[in-house]
Amino acid sequence: MSTFRERNDRKSRGEQGSQRERGKGSQGGGRGGWDPSRPRFKPKKEEASGWLWGRHAVEAALANPKRAAEMRLLATADRARDLQPLLAKHRKQLRAEIVDSKQLSDRLPTGAVHQGLALKVAPLEPVSIDDLAEGAEGIILMLDQVTDPQNVGAIFRSAAAFGARGVVIQDRNAPVLSGALAKAAAGAVDRIPSARVTNLSRALERLSDLGWRSVGLAGEADQTLAEALDDRPTVLVLGSEGEGIRRLVSEHCDALGRIPMPGEFESLNVSNAAAVALYETVRRREKG
Repeated sequence: MSTFRERNDRKSRGEQGSQRERGKGSQGGGRGGWDPSRPRFKPKKEEASGWLWGRHAVEAALANPKRAAEMRLLATADRARDLQPLLAKHRKQLRAEIVDSKQLSDRLPTGAVHQGLALKVAPLEPVSIDDLAEGAEGIILMLDQVTDPQNVGAIFRSAAAFGARGVVIQDRNAPVLSGALAKAAAGAVDRIPSARVTNLSRALERLSDLGWRSVGLAGEADQTLAEALDDRPTVLVLGSEGEGIRRLVSEHCDALGRIPMPGEFESLNVSNAAAVALYETVRRREKG
């Protein structure tokens, strides 16, 4: 009697043989053949950096006048048609290269949800702290060692939704504002300015000189966030999920506040905490 492992080995060999046979007869759709009437598209994964993908991220970049004129746009045929009004308004000289969905997937990192669109573009130039904070009013977010692209992208999206002035990130170890981050931000990277700084503590000192009050989110804080906030222009400082705000950055905050959580769960994802903090800050301002 054959063992379970032997039966699985035979089954695996049979499936591999069937897949090879199917590949021999395919034309363009499978790995075993190609349609000579179609142009060869040779993906180069090493070019993945600098790409934006997804409808919201690509459309926001195309509409952003601060983006460099030199771009490369890849689109499926239906997405290219959808983009014509936007291109006619903002990028008259840009022509989309028509590709199919698989060709797009081959060009981009594994798992990229491109929605039929990808854009190769130079990085956005960051603004200076002074330009971001001049005329102190509203809310600025500062991220202390928050490096996960999905989290940073979601924070940009919340910042745009709640009308924040901008985001301050540390230059060292900060994720680039493209790729998965831009996709998670859903276009907010092109709507919310960002400043990159070497030293967050010194940046907080400069923001204080410009009329801003900084409030750091810390689970161990004595005050709740609502108690720590006032009506002055506010810098909300958020730390990484593992370490929180570092000691020196915390010491440069004017106040620390915690998000009260009556449930039994210990903490929120940093992007969720940012959304809650932004809501509370906006609510506090509206109440006066």
